Amino acid sequence: MCGIIGFTGVADAAPILLDGLRRLEYRGYDSAGIATVSDGAVQVRKRSGRVAELARAVHDDPPPGSCGISHTRWATHGPATERNAHPHLDAAGDFAVVHNGVIENHFQLRQQLEAEGVEFASDTDTEVLAHLIARCWHGDLMEAVAQATSVVKGTYGLAVVSRHAPGVIVGARLGSPLIIGIGPEGHFLASDSSAIAGRAEKVVYLDDRQVCQIAPDRWTVRDQDFLTVEAITHDLRHVVGDGDCDLGGFPHHMLKEIYEQPETLTNAMRGRLDDANATAHFGGLNLDPRQLRNVERVIMTACGTSYHAGLVGEYLFEELARIPVEVEYASEFRYRNPPVDRNTITLAITQSGETADTLAALRESKRMGHTTLAICNVVGSSIAREADGGVYLHAGTEVGVASTKAFTSQVVVLAMLALYFGRTRHLSASRGEQLMRELRGLPAAVRETLRCHDAVKHVARRYAHVRNVLYLGRQALYPVALEGALKLKEISYIHAEGYPAAEMKHGPIALVDEETPSLFLVPRGQVFDKVMSNMQEIKARRGPVIAIASPNDHDVASVADDVIPIPDVAEWLQPIVAAIPLQLLAYEMSVLRGCDVDKPRNLAKSVTVE
Repeated sequence: MCGIIGFTGVADAAPILLDGLRRLEYRGYDSAGIATVSDGAVQVRKRSGRVAELARAVHDDPPPGSCGISHTRWATHGPATERNAHPHLDAAGDFAVVHNGVIENHFQLRQQLEAEGVEFASDTDTEVLAHLIARCWHGDLMEAVAQATSVVKGTYGLAVVSRHAPGVIVGARLGSPLIIGIGPEGHFLASDSSAIAGRAEKVVYLDDRQVCQIAPDRWTVRDQDFLTVEAITHDLRHVVGDGDCDLGGFPHHMLKEIYEQPETLTNAMRGRLDDANATAHFGGLNLDPRQLRNVERVIMTACGTSYHAGLVGEYLFEELARIPVEVEYASEFRYRNPPVDRNTITLAITQSGETADTLAALRESKRMGHTTLAICNVVGSSIAREADGGVYLHAGTEVGVASTKAFTSQVVVLAMLALYFGRTRHLSASRGEQLMRELRGLPAAVRETLRCHDAVKHVARRYAHVRNVLYLGRQALYPVALEGALKLKEISYIHAEGYPAAEMKHGPIALVDEETPSLFLVPRGQVFDKVMSNMQEIKARRGPVIAIASPNDHDVASVADDVIPIPDVAEWLQPIVAAIPLQLLAYEMSVLRGCDVDKPRNLAKSVTVE
């Protein structure tokens, strides 16, 4: 979602801030802006639309100064207009604020400020902060920010500059990520390490209810509620990732990331398969075998694509480890009061490690005293730091908003975890060795699957005009049907729904007509004949059928209008292989329809607001 980068140092701030904003474009946004401080004044440039629009404005009228803050906004309060773009100023133009998160009591605060004579220049909740900080100013910017945030409810990661404090940036965090970057040119404040990769050498991760102040030659972090207490000591960490957003010859990041999956799956498994003990092993779980054997239930909590990975994980855990699993939408779990047994682990699944609902669900589980684990792609993210243990995906930066390689990496990590838990219980060594062989063959199978791209292009050309698509699968392929439908919705804006294939006749079959294709996931497996019967029911009603099937499967070809072949793999790994053509199909349909593949409308990569 919204991105923040601030800089104070010896170089001109504007070019550095623009470069950081470009690195944050993958997060999703609808406007962008910069504020710098120079010669006793705050200079603001902002535009609706892409960072390129802001860059043109900055080129035509460069804001001077070596200290500034910048922002990419994903609209929450007020439409995506220049008026509502960040940064926002107080009435006198003395303070500029950029903000990620939501101020939940902004309406009441706005009414109070308007009663005092304040005139607002935007529809946003963020502008409230600018006016509050101005009201709290008594000569110390950190103190003013701490006092202003003490009266707001909600979440924030914010950066503030003032003409009264040249060279200084103050930041504060509650529920929205914020980091300090330390580099040879100066100091940075950012919401994401990718914004400062290549410029900062070390980073400091702020915790909730902390405020910081940076200047060209110093930085400090304090507790927001105890500013007079000694400064907080933080560990300096190396910047993870190189911020590389190169397309590598591909037309879009999404396609590049689809084709990276043989390598990302290899990275997810590297060093985690233990031949001596016929199992997987993980260095970061922080649980010994005795603790693992005491686990009686697993709750997986996630949102969006990560939720679908969890649904696949449910099948894997219950099959291989014989542990009951419940998969919960994090946005619902955080507000429920379910009875949870003592020997239950909560497993949070997330790509960014900053998803607001998933973070809140994890914190609620910790509050109740349950062990929490995380599957995450971003080192140093909030969920990675707050969980009791976890596993990194090592998938590299995923730039495309629609997740692809992170999904398959999540599933393969869940598969290895299921093997790991299973080997502490009933799985024999010989069965463990077989499962490990099948896992090791997965990258090659995915590489072979990518050869279906031409067949996918043919199907996309045939159906790019449709308005509705049904995705149908059974067992562990049902969550893949959900994920395929989500991908199509996200980037091509075609309405699509995923269902268990047998449930189709309990309602969705009413949607079937000659203009509504049904895509079946039907590789050979234990319910193959059942899915074939479901396909026949669609054909009997003249519905077009697309099948993802085993190579040269004549039974499928005799029924389906179009067949996309995938290689045969062990049934427990079919979800990973079957996801690839669905990703490609969504991509090709989006391209044919002229959509913005990597930055679909209304979506954000990292959802840091509720």
